[in-house]
Amino acid sequence: MRLVYIFDAYCGWSHGFSSTITQLATRHPDLPVEVVSGGLFTGARRVPIRDFGYIDGANATISELTGAEFGDGYQRLIADGSFVMDSEAAARGVAALRQAAPNRAVELAVAVQHAFYVDGQSLSDPDTYRHVAEAAGLNADAVAAAFDAPWARAAAEADFRRAAVLGVDAYPTLLAVAGDRVATLARGRATADDIEHLLSTLKETS
Repeated sequence: MRLVYIFDAYCGWSHGFSSTITQLATRHPDLPVEVVSGGLFTGARRVPIRDFGYIDGANATISELTGAEFGDGYQRLIADGSFVMDSEAAARGVAALRQAAPNRAVELAVAVQHAFYVDGQSLSDPDTYRHVAEAAGLNADAVAAAFDAPWARAAAEADFRRAAVLGVDAYPTLLAVAGDRVATLARGRATADDIEHLLSTLKETS
């Protein structure tokens, strides 16, 4: 069995799920987790953040329900409403980090969301991934260079297709995959204990 974590780095609910996915990865170090970027803000949805009037209210709810932090850096970044969330750029950055340390994909995805939602770093800026890579002890120059590489763009598109094939259009979604069997463990919000219960049930019935 393996887990497939479909998230979007610009999704507040995915940020709220960071603690849950981190706890699961820590509890089950031998359980592979595939991290897939979704395409929440692509195409016509790449517009100034002010066009999404629900953002502040949604973030307050996410913080209340999950304890996720929305830092001062983030508040400053979006203050004038002109910031544009581009999920394709974020997916390229995640792919660059994932390539550098495949076995640390969950940790790095969480770090990317922290860079945006806490520190207020744009996920369209290669320097953001340089900083994440440096903090993780990775080759920061290689990661930053990979952000604009053709293979990273292809990887982002492949992630979007992977999410679509799995029938996922809401983030975060956590799936358990065993052979041809796919089970949904979480969609939106769930605790690590909630998911542990479902995993135990799946193991008993497999």
